Parts: sequence; structure tokens; C-alpha cells
Amino acid sequence: MDCVTQWEVVATVQTISEAHLLPVIEQMLAQFPFEILGFHADNGSEYVNHQVARMLDKLRIEFTRSRPRRSNDNGLAETKNGAVVRKLFGYEHIPQRHAVRFNTFCVEYLNPFLNFHRPCLFATDKPDSKKPGRIKRVYRAKDAITPLDKLASLPGAKTFLREGVTLEDLYELATALTDVQAGEELHEAQLALFRRVPARTG
Repeated sequence: MDCVTQWEVVATVQTISEAHLLPVIEQMLAQFPFEILGFHADNGSEYVNHQVARMLDKLRIEFTRSRPRRSNDNGLAETKNGAVVRKLFGYEHIPQRHAVRFNTFCVEYLNPFLNFHRPCLFATDKPDSKKPGRIKRVYRAKDAITPLDKLASLPGAKTFLREGVTLEDLYELATALTDVQAGEELHEAQLALFRRVPARTG
């Protein structure tokens, strides 16, 4: 989850271990159309290890981690988990053997839908009339835009993009389907996915 644009990449792994997680982290980073400057994770050993550190160092990405017992350090990612991942996949156990199938669903359907078609709310800072000198964050309906639109709205947006990626290419992908068509395609793919899983997980 990018904290500026709310660009979101969801992935699944067979086990939370270095062997399975490292290739998926690389795959996830490649799905962001812009350069990643920092990587923030919780304190799990699957993230805090030499292999992940080497990979991020090679990509010149700064690594930070959450403080113990400070759940707000990952607040945006945790709220997105509830609004997206848990809503779509449920809370119950999904057998490990389906991890690759679920990950393919995320790459092909879920992640494009989240970033090209699903609006997110972005806060606007306004002076607090009741407390002079303080800033109040408000969420207005007109501030609901997709992560792609937020990325395009940033000053100098093109300078943040990875080599070989253009806003025109991204918008071409986004306009290949309407928002409704993308939602229907996602729903059909979700139904097909859960037909392959023994018991519905949610």
C-alpha cells in the first residue's frame, strides 16, 4: 500500500516464510508503476531478515519497521485489509495449496480493479475554526478518486514513474473496461476462484 496515492497490491503466499515470501515481494514491487522509495513492514521475521534487506538495498529502497505494540504504525494497510482483503476473501482458513491460484486472481483481476476503478477517499487539510492554529482533516465526496487519478494529479507525476511506464499506458489499461465492467469481471473471477476451493471462506 502506497501512503500517498493509496496504490494497493494484494498478494498471497503459501507460507509466511522467506522461501515463499521473497519472490512474492519482488512481484508486488514490480506491480507499482512508480519508483518505491521506502518499504515499511511489521516486525515479522519474514520481513526482517538479510535476504529482504539485500533485495531492498539492491533496489535502493529504505526499509523501516513498526514499533512494538504500536498498531497505528501500519494503520492504512490494516484498514485496507479490512475493507478489501477480508471483505473479498473472508476470515477463515484457505488451504495452502490454493495460494498460487489466489495470487493469480490478485494479479490479474483484484489489483487492476483496486488501482484503476475503485475510488479512495483522500483527506483535505483545513484550518480548524474551533481551535486556531490547528489543522483539521476532512473527507469530501469530491475527493474520492482512484489511485491512478491521484498519481496523475501529483505535481511532476511523470518523474516518479518507473522506466518504460507512462501515464498514457496506465490510462489505456484503465479505460479498456468501464468501472462497472471491471467490477463484474472481478466478481465473476471471484466466483470461479471459490468454486475451486472446497468451502467458501466468508
